[in-house]
Amino acid sequence: MERVESLGLVVAKRSGVREAYDRAKVVSGVRKAIINRPISEEQVTALVDRVEEHLRRRGPEISSEDVGLEVLRNLAKLDEVAYLRFASVYKDFQQLGDFERELGRLQKREAAGRRSSR
Repeated sequence: MERVESLGLVVAKRSGVREAYDRAKVVSGVRKAIINRPISEEQVTALVDRVEEHLRRRGPEISSEDVGLEVLRNLAKLDEVAYLRFASVYKDFQQLGDFERELGRLQKREAAGRRSSR
């Protein structure tokens, strides 16, 4: 069952075009990133709900970059492989070094999280 809801948000794209926020686009991007990962549909729904709540607080106009970064922030907490997959498309990785750099950032965040939880 798809949820139809208007957040009243306008997304400003990099090209300068403005369009209404579309939950289905966010869900689709997350679903592509989680293919063959142990993530349930309920987890996807919860992730997108958290993204939307954050965006709603920033609205009524947000950038497409805001949307992508918030998805990345939430995916990093849920599944590192899905995070890297989404990042590779969102950040337009072109070379192996792009993956290595992002993996290094992810590992630093994870190490910092372990230190702060002690």
